[in-house]
Amino acid sequence: MLLFYSIGVHLYFVTIWLASLFNKKAKLWLNGRKRQALVCCEDSIWFHFASLGEFEQGRPVLEEMRRIYPENKIVITFFSPSGYEVRKNTPLADFVYYLPLDTAKNAREFIDAINPKMAVFTKYEYWYHFFNEARKHGIPVYVISGIFRPGQIFFKWYGGLHRKILSFVSYFFVQDERSKQLLQGIGINNVAVSGDTRFDRVWANAQLPKPVPDVAEFCSGHKVFIAGSTWPEDEKLVASLVTEHPGWKFIFAPHEISEEKINKLINLLPINSTIRYSLLTTHLPTAIGTQPGVQQTLIIDNIGMLSSLYQYGAIAFIGGGFGAGIHNTLEAAAFGLPVIFGPNYAKFKEAHDLVALKAGFSISNQMQLKGIADTLINDEAFYNAASKKIQVYVKEHTGATKLIVNHIVTGD
Repeated sequence: MLLFYSIGVHLYFVTIWLASLFNKKAKLWLNGRKRQALVCCEDSIWFHFASLGEFEQGRPVLEEMRRIYPENKIVITFFSPSGYEVRKNTPLADFVYYLPLDTAKNAREFIDAINPKMAVFTKYEYWYHFFNEARKHGIPVYVISGIFRPGQIFFKWYGGLHRKILSFVSYFFVQDERSKQLLQGIGINNVAVSGDTRFDRVWANAQLPKPVPDVAEFCSGHKVFIAGSTWPEDEKLVASLVTEHPGWKFIFAPHEISEEKINKLINLLPINSTIRYSLLTTHLPTAIGTQPGVQQTLIIDNIGMLSSLYQYGAIAFIGGGFGAGIHNTLEAAAFGLPVIFGPNYAKFKEAHDLVALKAGFSISNQMQLKGIADTLINDEAFYNAASKKIQVYVKEHTGATKLIVNHIVTGD
Protein backbone atom coordinates (compact mmCIF):
# COMPACT_ATOMS: atom_id res chain seq x y z
CA MET A 1 0.00 0.00 0.00
CA LEU A 2 2.89 2.37 0.67
CA LEU A 3 3.95 1.94 -2.97
CA PHE A 4 0.52 3.06 -4.18
CA TYR A 5 0.62 5.99 -1.75
CA SER A 6 4.00 7.09 -3.11
CA ILE A 7 2.79 6.73 -6.69
CA GLY A 8 -0.24 8.86 -5.81
CA VAL A 9 1.96 11.57 -4.30
CA HIS A 10 4.11 11.72 -7.44
CA LEU A 11 1.07 11.73 -9.72
CA TYR A 12 -0.25 14.68 -7.74
CA PHE A 13 3.04 16.47 -8.36
CA VAL A 14 2.80 15.81 -12.10
CA THR A 15 -0.77 17.11 -12.11
CA ILE A 16 0.33 20.32 -10.37
CA TRP A 17 3.23 20.70 -12.82
CA LEU A 18 0.87 20.45 -15.80
CA ALA A 19 -1.62 22.82 -14.18
CA SER A 20 1.15 25.34 -13.47
CA LEU A 21 1.46 25.98 -17.20
CA PHE A 22 -1.82 27.89 -17.12
CA ASN A 23 -2.92 28.18 -13.47
CA LYS A 24 -1.38 30.86 -11.24
CA LYS A 25 -2.11 29.07 -7.96
CA ALA A 26 -0.53 25.84 -9.20
CA LYS A 27 2.52 27.80 -10.37
CA LEU A 28 2.91 29.36 -6.93
CA TRP A 29 2.60 25.90 -5.34
CA LEU A 30 5.37 24.57 -7.56
CA ASN A 31 7.77 27.51 -7.65
CA GLY A 32 7.42 28.21 -3.94
CA ARG A 33 8.75 24.76 -3.13
CA LYS A 34 11.56 25.02 -5.69
CA ARG A 35 12.90 28.31 -4.41
CA GLN A 36 12.80 27.91 -0.65
CA ALA A 37 15.99 27.32 1.30
CA LEU A 38 15.69 25.80 4.76
CA VAL A 39 17.45 27.44 7.69
CA CYS A 40 18.77 24.98 10.25
CA CYS A 41 17.71 25.41 13.86
CA GLU A 42 17.49 23.40 17.09
CA ASP A 43 14.44 22.44 19.15
CA SER A 44 12.01 24.38 16.99
CA ILE A 45 8.25 24.11 17.39
CA TRP A 46 6.69 23.15 14.08
CA PHE A 47 3.14 24.12 13.15
CA HIS A 48 1.61 22.89 9.92
CA PHE A 49 -1.51 24.35 8.32
CA ALA A 50 -3.16 23.22 5.11
CA SER A 51 -4.18 26.76 4.23
CA LEU A 52 -5.25 30.13 5.60
CA GLY A 53 -8.39 28.85 7.30
CA GLU A 54 -6.43 26.27 9.30
CA PHE A 55 -3.88 28.94 10.24
CA GLU A 56 -6.63 31.06 11.78
CA GLN A 57 -8.06 27.95 13.43
CA GLY A 58 -4.78 26.96 15.04
CA ARG A 59 -3.61 30.49 15.74
CA PRO A 60 -4.68 30.59 19.42
CA VAL A 61 -2.49 27.56 20.17
CA LEU A 62 0.35 29.02 18.12
CA GLU A 63 0.17 32.29 20.05
CA GLU A 64 0.19 30.50 23.40
CA MET A 65 3.16 28.33 22.46
CA ARG A 66 5.01 31.41 21.28
CA ARG A 67 4.38 32.98 24.68
CA ILE A 68 5.31 29.89 26.72
CA TYR A 69 8.44 29.00 24.71
CA PRO A 70 9.95 32.38 23.71
CA GLU A 71 13.41 30.82 23.36
CA ASN A 72 12.33 28.29 20.73
CA LYS A 73 12.12 29.06 17.04
CA ILE A 74 8.64 28.72 15.54
CA VAL A 75 8.49 27.07 12.11
CA ILE A 76 5.27 27.21 10.10
CA THR A 77 4.52 25.21 6.98
CA PHE A 78 1.63 25.55 4.56
CA PHE A 79 0.43 23.18 1.90
CA SER A 80 -1.52 25.75 -0.10
CA PRO A 81 -0.37 29.03 -1.65
CA SER A 82 -3.50 30.73 -0.33
CA GLY A 83 -2.13 30.23 3.17
CA TYR A 84 1.56 30.77 2.50
CA GLU A 85 1.24 33.91 0.38
CA VAL A 86 -0.95 35.69 2.94
CA ARG A 87 0.95 34.66 6.09
CA LYS A 88 4.55 34.23 4.88
CA ASN A 89 5.59 37.30 6.87
CA THR A 90 3.62 36.62 10.04
CA PRO A 91 5.42 37.84 13.19
CA LEU A 92 4.19 34.70 14.96
CA ALA A 93 6.85 32.60 13.20
CA ASP A 94 10.59 32.72 12.74
CA PHE A 95 10.42 30.72 9.51
CA VAL A 96 7.54 30.08 7.12
CA TYR A 97 7.83 27.44 4.41
CA TYR A 98 5.80 25.47 1.94
CA LEU A 99 5.54 21.87 3.12
CA PRO A 100 7.71 19.83 0.73
CA LEU A 101 6.14 16.98 -1.21
CA ASP A 102 5.65 13.98 1.09
CA THR A 103 8.53 11.70 0.12
CA ALA A 104 10.89 9.86 2.44
CA LYS A 105 13.85 11.97 1.28
CA ASN A 106 12.03 15.29 1.65
CA ALA A 107 10.70 14.38 5.10
CA ARG A 108 14.14 13.32 6.31
CA GLU A 109 15.87 16.46 5.02
CA PHE A 110 13.18 18.81 6.29
CA ILE A 111 13.06 17.38 9.80
CA ASP A 112 16.85 17.16 9.99
CA ALA A 113 17.00 20.88 9.12
CA ILE A 114 14.38 22.29 11.49
CA ASN A 115 14.97 19.78 14.34
CA PRO A 116 11.54 20.22 15.94
CA LYS A 117 10.89 19.33 19.57
CA MET A 118 7.23 18.86 18.62
CA ALA A 119 4.90 19.14 15.63
CA VAL A 120 1.35 20.49 15.71
CA PHE A 121 -1.03 19.83 12.81
CA THR A 122 -4.39 21.62 12.71
CA LYS A 123 -7.60 19.79 11.81
CA TYR A 124 -6.29 17.46 9.13
CA GLU A 125 -3.56 16.54 6.60
CA TYR A 126 -1.92 13.26 7.48
CA TRP A 127 1.37 12.70 5.64
CA TYR A 128 2.95 9.27 5.94
CA HIS A 129 6.62 10.14 5.52
CA PHE A 130 6.61 13.30 7.64
CA PHE A 131 4.76 11.58 10.47
CA ASN A 132 6.94 8.48 10.23
CA GLU A 133 10.15 10.52 10.23
CA ALA A 134 8.95 12.42 13.30
CA ARG A 135 8.24 9.10 15.02
CA LYS A 136 11.74 7.84 14.21
CA HIS A 137 13.23 10.95 15.82
CA GLY A 138 11.01 10.70 18.89
CA ILE A 139 9.24 13.95 17.99
CA PRO A 140 5.67 14.10 19.35
CA VAL A 141 3.04 14.93 16.75
CA TYR A 142 -0.19 16.54 17.93
CA VAL A 143 -3.37 16.95 15.91
CA ILE A 144 -5.57 19.79 17.19
CA SER A 145 -9.20 20.55 16.30
CA GLY A 146 -9.35 17.20 14.53
CA ILE A 147 -12.64 15.99 13.16
CA PHE A 148 -13.49 12.58 11.73
CA ARG A 149 -16.43 11.16 9.81
CA PRO A 150 -17.40 7.52 9.16
CA GLY A 151 -16.91 7.86 5.41
CA GLN A 152 -13.21 8.72 5.63
CA ILE A 153 -10.62 6.25 4.37
CA PHE A 154 -9.30 5.62 7.90
CA PHE A 155 -12.45 3.66 8.68
CA LYS A 156 -12.67 1.65 5.45
CA TRP A 157 -11.47 -1.93 5.08
CA TYR A 158 -8.86 -0.78 2.58
CA GLY A 159 -7.57 2.06 4.77
CA GLY A 160 -4.80 0.14 6.50
CA LEU A 161 -1.99 2.49 5.47
CA HIS A 162 -3.96 5.54 6.54
CA ARG A 163 -4.72 3.95 9.90
CA LYS A 164 -0.99 3.41 10.25
CA ILE A 165 -0.43 7.13 9.67
CA LEU A 166 -2.82 7.86 12.52
CA SER A 167 -0.83 5.51 14.74
CA PHE A 168 2.19 7.83 14.35
CA VAL A 169 0.28 10.67 16.08
CA SER A 170 1.13 11.18 19.74
CA TYR A 171 -2.19 12.73 20.72
CA PHE A 172 -5.43 13.80 19.08
CA PHE A 173 -7.50 16.75 20.29
CA VAL A 174 -10.81 16.37 18.48
CA GLN A 175 -13.82 18.60 18.10
CA ASP A 176 -16.58 16.20 19.12
CA GLU A 177 -17.45 12.93 20.81
CA ARG A 178 -18.22 11.20 17.52
CA SER A 179 -14.65 11.74 16.33
CA LYS A 180 -13.32 10.28 19.57
CA GLN A 181 -15.52 7.21 19.24
CA LEU A 182 -14.46 6.66 15.62
CA LEU A 183 -10.79 6.73 16.60
CA GLN A 184 -11.35 4.44 19.55
CA GLY A 185 -13.18 2.07 17.22
CA ILE A 186 -9.93 1.48 15.33
CA GLY A 187 -7.85 1.13 18.47
CA ILE A 188 -6.65 4.71 18.89
CA ASN A 189 -7.18 5.79 22.49
CA ASN A 190 -4.73 8.68 22.80
CA VAL A 191 -7.54 11.14 22.15
CA ALA A 192 -9.48 13.81 24.03
CA VAL A 193 -12.49 15.91 23.11
CA SER A 194 -11.18 19.46 23.35
CA GLY A 195 -13.56 21.31 21.06
CA ASP A 196 -12.59 23.57 18.18
CA THR A 197 -9.92 26.24 18.62
CA ARG A 198 -11.68 28.35 15.98
CA PHE A 199 -14.14 29.42 18.66
CA ASP A 200 -11.30 30.86 20.74
CA ARG A 201 -9.89 32.65 17.72
CA VAL A 202 -13.12 34.22 16.48
CA TRP A 203 -14.27 35.16 19.98
CA ALA A 204 -10.99 36.94 20.72
CA ASN A 205 -11.23 38.73 17.37
CA ALA A 206 -14.78 39.87 18.10
CA GLN A 207 -13.80 41.28 21.50
CA LEU A 208 -11.05 43.45 20.05
CA PRO A 209 -11.58 43.77 16.28
CA LYS A 210 -9.14 45.65 14.13
CA PRO A 211 -10.82 48.85 12.93
CA VAL A 212 -11.05 49.51 9.19
CA PRO A 213 -11.79 53.26 9.01
CA ASP A 214 -12.59 53.43 5.29
CA VAL A 215 -15.10 50.60 5.61
CA ALA A 216 -16.60 52.19 8.71
CA GLU A 217 -17.09 55.41 6.72
CA PHE A 218 -18.68 53.48 3.85
CA CYS A 219 -21.10 51.77 6.23
CA SER A 220 -21.89 54.80 8.38
CA GLY A 221 -25.59 55.20 9.09
CA HIS A 222 -26.65 52.00 7.35
CA LYS A 223 -27.24 48.38 8.18
CA VAL A 224 -24.88 46.13 6.28
CA PHE A 225 -25.23 42.77 4.57
CA ILE A 226 -21.83 41.06 4.21
CA ALA A 227 -21.23 38.29 1.68
CA GLY A 228 -17.98 36.60 2.74
CA SER A 229 -15.73 34.14 0.88
CA THR A 230 -18.17 34.04 -2.03
CA TRP A 231 -18.00 32.17 -5.31
CA PRO A 232 -19.85 33.14 -8.52
CA GLU A 233 -22.86 30.96 -7.65
CA ASP A 234 -23.20 32.76 -4.31
CA GLU A 235 -22.70 36.20 -5.83
CA LYS A 236 -25.49 35.77 -8.38
CA LEU A 237 -27.93 35.11 -5.56
CA VAL A 238 -26.82 37.85 -3.18
CA ALA A 239 -26.64 40.43 -5.99
CA SER A 240 -30.39 40.04 -6.42
CA LEU A 241 -30.92 41.50 -2.94
CA VAL A 242 -29.14 44.79 -3.61
CA THR A 243 -31.91 46.58 -5.50
CA GLU A 244 -34.59 45.10 -3.23
CA HIS A 245 -33.08 46.71 -0.14
CA PRO A 246 -31.88 50.20 -1.14
CA GLY A 247 -31.57 51.29 2.49
CA TRP A 248 -28.92 48.66 3.17
CA LYS A 249 -25.26 48.61 2.25
CA PHE A 250 -23.70 45.44 0.84
CA ILE A 251 -20.11 44.24 1.11
CA PHE A 252 -18.80 41.39 -1.05
CA ALA A 253 -15.53 39.70 -0.09
CA PRO A 254 -14.95 37.15 -2.90
CA HIS A 255 -12.93 34.02 -2.29
CA GLU A 256 -10.96 34.70 -5.48
CA ILE A 257 -9.95 38.25 -6.40
CA SER A 258 -8.57 38.06 -9.94
CA GLU A 259 -9.52 40.95 -12.21
CA GLU A 260 -11.72 38.64 -14.23
CA LYS A 261 -13.66 37.50 -11.13
CA ILE A 262 -14.01 41.05 -9.76
CA ASN A 263 -15.27 42.40 -13.08
CA LYS A 264 -17.85 39.63 -13.39
CA LEU A 265 -19.11 40.49 -9.93
CA ILE A 266 -19.30 44.19 -10.77
CA ASN A 267 -21.40 43.33 -13.84
CA LEU A 268 -23.95 41.59 -11.61
CA LEU A 269 -24.56 44.75 -9.60
CA PRO A 270 -26.53 47.92 -10.41
CA ILE A 271 -24.66 50.46 -12.51
CA ASN A 272 -22.99 53.29 -10.57
CA SER A 273 -23.65 51.62 -7.21
CA THR A 274 -20.37 49.82 -6.62
CA ILE A 275 -16.86 50.71 -5.52
CA ARG A 276 -13.80 48.50 -5.01
CA TYR A 277 -11.97 48.67 -1.71
CA SER A 278 -8.67 49.54 -3.40
CA LEU A 279 -10.36 52.61 -4.90
CA LEU A 280 -12.30 53.43 -1.75
CA THR A 281 -9.04 53.84 0.15
CA THR A 282 -7.76 56.39 -2.38
CA HIS A 283 -10.93 58.51 -2.00
CA LEU A 284 -11.03 59.07 -5.76
CA PRO A 285 -14.04 59.04 -8.08
CA THR A 286 -14.24 55.87 -10.14
CA ALA A 287 -15.72 54.71 -13.39
CA ILE A 288 -18.04 52.35 -11.52
CA GLY A 289 -19.36 54.90 -9.06
CA THR A 290 -19.54 58.58 -8.32
CA GLN A 291 -18.00 59.64 -5.02
CA PRO A 292 -16.93 57.35 -2.16
CA GLY A 293 -19.68 57.12 0.45
CA VAL A 294 -22.66 57.23 -1.92
CA GLN A 295 -22.28 53.75 -3.38
CA GLN A 296 -24.45 50.96 -2.02
CA THR A 297 -22.00 48.11 -2.64
CA LEU A 298 -18.36 47.62 -1.72
CA ILE A 299 -16.19 44.87 -3.22
CA ILE A 300 -13.17 43.79 -1.20
CA ASP A 301 -10.40 43.15 -3.71
CA ASN A 302 -7.76 41.86 -1.28
CA ILE A 303 -7.29 38.83 0.96
CA GLY A 304 -7.04 38.76 4.73
CA MET A 305 -9.37 41.42 6.10
CA LEU A 306 -12.74 39.62 6.08
CA SER A 307 -12.65 38.71 9.78
CA SER A 308 -12.40 42.41 10.63
CA LEU A 309 -15.27 43.41 8.34
CA TYR A 310 -17.96 41.51 10.21
CA GLN A 311 -17.89 44.10 13.00
CA TYR A 312 -19.73 46.43 10.62
CA GLY A 313 -22.34 43.90 9.55
CA ALA A 314 -25.85 42.89 10.57
CA ILE A 315 -26.37 39.80 8.39
CA ALA A 316 -23.82 37.54 6.71
CA PHE A 317 -23.96 35.24 3.72
CA ILE A 318 -21.12 32.70 3.82
CA GLY A 319 -19.93 31.40 0.46
CA GLY A 320 -18.94 27.95 -0.71
CA GLY A 321 -22.21 26.17 -0.06
CA PHE A 322 -22.85 25.60 -3.74
CA GLY A 323 -19.42 24.05 -4.22
CA ALA A 324 -17.04 22.00 -2.08
CA GLY A 325 -18.50 23.27 1.19
CA ILE A 326 -19.15 26.45 3.15
CA HIS A 327 -16.38 28.64 4.46
CA ASN A 328 -16.00 30.02 7.98
CA THR A 329 -19.37 30.83 9.57
CA LEU A 330 -17.92 31.43 13.03
CA GLU A 331 -16.09 34.67 12.21
CA ALA A 332 -19.44 36.31 11.52
CA ALA A 333 -21.27 34.43 14.28
CA ALA A 334 -18.91 35.80 16.95
CA PHE A 335 -20.17 39.30 16.14
CA GLY A 336 -23.78 38.17 16.46
CA LEU A 337 -24.53 38.10 12.75
CA PRO A 338 -27.13 35.53 11.69
CA VAL A 339 -25.56 33.53 8.85
CA ILE A 340 -27.01 32.30 5.57
CA PHE A 341 -25.28 29.71 3.38
CA GLY A 342 -25.82 27.24 0.55
CA PRO A 343 -26.88 23.60 0.83
CA ASN A 344 -23.46 21.94 1.07
CA TYR A 345 -22.70 22.13 4.78
CA ALA A 346 -22.88 18.45 5.79
CA LYS A 347 -19.23 18.32 6.92
CA PHE A 348 -19.47 21.30 9.25
CA LYS A 349 -20.72 20.59 12.75
CA GLU A 350 -21.14 24.23 13.68
CA ALA A 351 -23.38 24.82 10.66
CA HIS A 352 -25.68 22.00 11.77
CA ASP A 353 -25.73 23.49 15.26
CA LEU A 354 -26.59 26.96 13.97
CA VAL A 355 -29.40 25.65 11.76
CA ALA A 356 -30.84 23.79 14.76
CA LEU A 357 -30.69 27.02 16.79
CA LYS A 358 -32.44 28.97 14.00
CA ALA A 359 -29.47 31.30 13.91
CA GLY A 360 -28.02 29.85 10.70
CA PHE A 361 -30.07 29.33 7.54
CA SER A 362 -29.37 27.09 4.56
CA ILE A 363 -30.82 28.08 1.20
CA SER A 364 -30.84 26.37 -2.20
CA ASN A 365 -32.16 29.06 -4.53
CA GLN A 366 -32.92 32.75 -4.95
CA MET A 367 -36.46 32.48 -3.63
CA GLN A 368 -35.29 30.89 -0.38
CA LEU A 369 -32.57 33.52 0.02
CA LYS A 370 -35.09 36.31 -0.52
CA GLY A 371 -37.43 34.75 2.04
CA ILE A 372 -34.94 34.47 4.87
CA ALA A 373 -33.24 37.81 4.07
CA ASP A 374 -36.62 39.60 4.09
CA THR A 375 -37.52 37.98 7.41
CA LEU A 376 -34.24 38.96 9.06
CA ILE A 377 -34.46 42.48 7.69
CA ASN A 378 -38.12 43.14 8.46
CA ASP A 379 -38.87 41.08 11.58
CA GLU A 380 -36.92 42.74 14.38
CA ALA A 381 -37.86 40.20 17.05
CA PHE A 382 -36.82 37.28 14.84
CA TYR A 383 -33.53 38.98 13.99
CA ASN A 384 -32.70 39.86 17.60
CA ALA A 385 -33.38 36.31 18.78
CA ALA A 386 -31.16 34.83 16.07
CA SER A 387 -28.39 37.35 16.76
CA LYS A 388 -28.36 36.67 20.48
CA LYS A 389 -28.45 32.88 20.11
CA ILE A 390 -25.58 32.78 17.64
CA GLN A 391 -23.29 34.93 19.78
CA VAL A 392 -24.04 32.91 22.92
CA TYR A 393 -23.33 29.72 20.99
CA VAL A 394 -19.83 30.90 20.07
CA LYS A 395 -18.99 32.05 23.58
CA GLU A 396 -20.15 28.78 25.15
CA HIS A 397 -17.84 26.78 22.87
CA THR A 398 -14.60 28.58 23.72
CA GLY A 399 -11.88 26.96 25.86
CA ALA A 400 -10.23 24.42 23.55
CA THR A 401 -6.91 26.29 23.47
CA LYS A 402 -6.41 26.16 27.23
CA LEU A 403 -7.09 22.41 27.35
CA ILE A 404 -4.75 21.64 24.44
CA VAL A 405 -1.85 23.79 25.59
CA ASN A 406 -2.09 22.49 29.15
CA HIS A 407 -1.80 18.90 27.93
CA ILE A 408 1.09 19.62 25.57
CA VAL A 409 3.05 21.55 28.21
CA THR A 410 2.29 19.47 31.30
CA GLY A 411 1.08 16.14 29.93
CA ASP A 412 -2.14 16.38 31.98
